[in-house]
Amino acid sequence: QVQLVESGGGLVQTGGSLRLSCAASGMSISSYSMAWYRQLPGQQRDWVATISSGGSTNYADSMKGQFTISRDNAKNTVYLQMNSLKPEDTGVYYCQARTLFGDYWGQGTQVTVSS
Repeated sequence: QVQLVESGGGLVQTGGSLRLSCAASGMSISSYSMAWYRQLPGQQRDWVATISSGGSTNYADSMKGQFTISRDNAKNTVYLQMNSLKPEDTGVYYCQARTLFGDYWGQGTQVTVSS
């Protein structure tokens, strides 16, 4: 079985930073692309960033410069560094593993940015 568990969310003030973690089990993330998505209140789930098995990254235009995706294959973990946070970044952030057997999702971690 494959499990993805997000952590690192919480409450921060405007301008603050958080680093989200996505720990995988039941698979080795080294073989796969990984991604972060977020769902803002009342909206659909939107793609945030992707990192390939080789470490190449891509970002949604609105996230460029603010968020950074990275991976540590030895720890079987993917990260999302979020800086200069604003209240409009408030939402649930999800981790995704993209495999030939299907896409796997974590249950999400809540990020709340206060003003």
